[in-house]
Amino acid sequence: MKKTIIIALAVLAVSCAKEEKQCDASGVFEATEVIVSAKAQGEILSLNVDEGDQVKAGDVLGTIDSKKLSIQKEQLKLTQQSASNRQVDVNAQIASLEQQVANLKREKARFEGLLRDNAATQKQVDDLGYQISVAQKQIAALQNSLSSSNQSLESQSNAVGQQINLVDEQIGDATIAAPLAGTVLQRYCEPGEYATPGKPLFKIADLGEMTLRAYVTADQFNNLKLGQKVTVMIDGGDKGARTYDGIVSWIASRAEFTPKTIQTKDERANLVYAIKIKVNNDGFIKIGMYGDVKL
Repeated sequence: MKKTIIIALAVLAVSCAKEEKQCDASGVFEATEVIVSAKAQGEILSLNVDEGDQVKAGDVLGTIDSKKLSIQKEQLKLTQQSASNRQVDVNAQIASLEQQVANLKREKARFEGLLRDNAATQKQVDDLGYQISVAQKQIAALQNSLSSSNQSLESQSNAVGQQINLVDEQIGDATIAAPLAGTVLQRYCEPGEYATPGKPLFKIADLGEMTLRAYVTADQFNNLKLGQKVTVMIDGGDKGARTYDGIVSWIASRAEFTPKTIQTKDERANLVYAIKIKVNNDGFIKIGMYGDVKL
């Protein structure tokens, strides 16, 4: 019996030694996870997403009640229309005064002719000139007043228009959309709950490309470079190890103490360097799964 146990331990040791030679580093798979939060305030009317669902970037996944915002927008549109309606046509307003000036000028020209024939007095001509001057000043004053009033109303209309644009943005925020293509990992809310800006709704991650965060020793670190191709292996169960092509996408610039959950090629090394390796996922790689690296 003791002999059988010794043989089994020896075989296990040889197997572990072979596996040790086959990999240079180990690590855990990660993915870029995004927590989608509410941008609007109100009751969640719908949230059509479940854990494990595959979504595309821009997919509408739910809505938040925006009825109050729609009412506010209609009120602002009425205010803007009122400001626009109060603007006047300056030329139409001063047209009658300009006609009076034209009539006075013709009358003055006629009296100037009569004055040359000694049929009118200089005072009559001067009085008509004074009336023309007064009317022209009235036209200028009215024109300035109306233009200033129109500019003020136009500024008011533009300001209300900006408020409408802001409300439109807020109404748009009431639509819950996927910020990226990926898989829904967790759902935090249900329809009927009250949402506030920043309230987490669900978590999503792109599992099409996974990142293996592994650790290497100083000797291995010196032979690594960004963009280097490596081989990544995961446990395939009864079918043996699955292998993938990986690319080194990040290398730490500083060493750190060996994490307790990570085994490196040289177990005597106290300091290691973290690296990240991008791997295309065929569906078998999961977040938190361990992977081995052959440099």
